[in-house]
Amino acid sequence: MAALAPNSALVFSGRGATGARSLSSRSIAKPVAVNDQSRARKVNVGVRASSAGSIREQASRRAPLEKSTLFNCKYVPFSGDKNETYSIDDVIYRSKNGGLLDVQHDMEALAIYPPEYWKALFDEDIVSMFEGNSNLFWADRYGREVLGMNDLWVKQCGNSHTGSFKDLGMTALVSQVNRMRKQGKPLAAVGCASTGDTSAALSAYAAAAGIPSIVFLPADKISLAQLVQPIANGSLVMSIDTDFDGCMRLIREVTAELPIYLANSLNSLRLEGQKTAAIEILQQFDWHVPDYVIIPGGNLGNVYAFYKGFKMCKELGLVDKLPRMVVAQAHNANPLYRAYTTGFEKFEAIKAEPTFASAIQIGDPVSIDRAIYALKETNGIVEEATEEELMDAAAEADLTGMFNCPHTGVALAALKKLREAQTIGPSDKVVVISTAHGLKFAQSKVAYHAGEIEGIVGKFANPPVEVKEDFGLVMDVLKERLESS
Repeated sequence: MAALAPNSALVFSGRGATGARSLSSRSIAKPVAVNDQSRARKVNVGVRASSAGSIREQASRRAPLEKSTLFNCKYVPFSGDKNETYSIDDVIYRSKNGGLLDVQHDMEALAIYPPEYWKALFDEDIVSMFEGNSNLFWADRYGREVLGMNDLWVKQCGNSHTGSFKDLGMTALVSQVNRMRKQGKPLAAVGCASTGDTSAALSAYAAAAGIPSIVFLPADKISLAQLVQPIANGSLVMSIDTDFDGCMRLIREVTAELPIYLANSLNSLRLEGQKTAAIEILQQFDWHVPDYVIIPGGNLGNVYAFYKGFKMCKELGLVDKLPRMVVAQAHNANPLYRAYTTGFEKFEAIKAEPTFASAIQIGDPVSIDRAIYALKETNGIVEEATEEELMDAAAEADLTGMFNCPHTGVALAALKKLREAQTIGPSDKVVVISTAHGLKFAQSKVAYHAGEIEGIVGKFANPPVEVKEDFGLVMDVLKERLESS
């Protein structure tokens, strides 16, 4: 079965290394994220799978949608002549004028099926046991006690196979590569430049599909956990003495000369998978639209991906409005924020400085035009956070039961500023996008609590208390802590 057919309708979520599903003739996958409120009514996928064969067998037996032959998608220039089109099977990343491409779906064909059909499809008919379905965590205590909010949620995209939201995009992209290789396209490998999470996702999905992968990483600028993932999955890992922007320039030059398929978000297929997180959010809210969605921003592809997901649901009639989007950047890597302060009159790439939010340490984002477009379409906001603000925000939220990566700390710090300015109200429904699992950045969290970060006090540090093996001394520590709590 083709993983991503040329007439694929609408990628809602990829599933597995060779199973990136679209709502097409034979393959449908469910982007359902199960939260505590809805878990009781979901299908027991283990029972279904054991009684009806494997997931692949079930998918192959599934009857096609009656009018699915009308579904199609294609590449078009993001800006410029929309009559310039390319097949989804073409290995192409830019239009004739050098601009980025976009995947365009035939929304009229999709709209043949009413909103009620799509909702029922998402909620009842599809069984999946793969990436996606990440928890939409109700940050009740943090919202109430810290921010004075009663409707704050954190979309935990890091609860995924490789620990970041990049899995959603990579399953779609690698599945298409797998399909093209089987068709005889001369693709020797897939490759990417990365600040850590993209390389982890690419290497895992490529390994599962038996496709060689190559990753360019900036030397000494990512966490050990991020570095070891592509190494463990068998990628050719090149540690290059430059930053992400330098790695990106190199991989673009390499893929122009060698039959290596580019897997960065310059490739629009990635965003088709990543937009499913937006659809998941709407489904988890029973198709009620949040007032604000706050996204950490680096290369900015995810900003446009979320916009596409929300916009697609609105065009299909599943919802009647779009959320207001907020992009949160680290102060040390804030080119979008600087452009925002000028009303987007001009954008200038910068040399990104080191930040604990290393995955967004990018000074020349590929998707700058797409992100600005998404922000303008949603009356969006851009905010920034210093290193101390982002580390404190992550640590403060951790005290209420979360375990946040530094990038989520950037988004939480931005939220805090917008609450203080009364831009976001106490009853607004807000979703913060947590892009990666905190365990991938344990080094920085350990340094924060140990007080080892120069220039950061560590307002919420909680280092272990060293005590000798003496009952009295242990009791003294306990009494002091209990009396102060």
